[in-house]
Amino acid sequence: MLITAPALAADIVGRASVIDGDTIEIHGVRVRLDGVDAPESRQTCQDASGRPYRCGQVSANALDRFLSASQPTSCRPTGKSYERVVALCHRADGADVGRWLVANGFAIDWVKYSRGRYAAEQRKAQAGRFGIWTGRFEMPCQVRGRRC
Repeated sequence: MLITAPALAADIVGRASVIDGDTIEIHGVRVRLDGVDAPESRQTCQDASGRPYRCGQVSANALDRFLSASQPTSCRPTGKSYERVVALCHRADGADVGRWLVANGFAIDWVKYSRGRYAAEQRKAQAGRFGIWTGRFEMPCQVRGRRC
């Protein structure tokens, strides 16, 4: 008897509401962006001068502005995690949402899941000291109390 994996759901397309820096909601469906990890909503980081700032909130606000500039958002499911769909998402203009987040220092390339898909963007963000790379921060997975 041949057993096949069930097909993933169809693309999710619509106006995205930002939940946090790596999670959006479209038509009531929570979508976790595949391959990236953004600072937690409650997370603080340090800027270049060592002053704390709410980097989780900064990431979420940046994502909201980015998605609002080119609607609708289209997400292709790749799996599930904690009752959320995990997906690769793009704006209407074709821009890869995860790639933009990492390139601008609003999220990290989560190699555990991305297999380095956004490694080049992360190197550039680190070298340019963009976003969270401006100062010091704790990895989001550690803030959640998990191993990275």
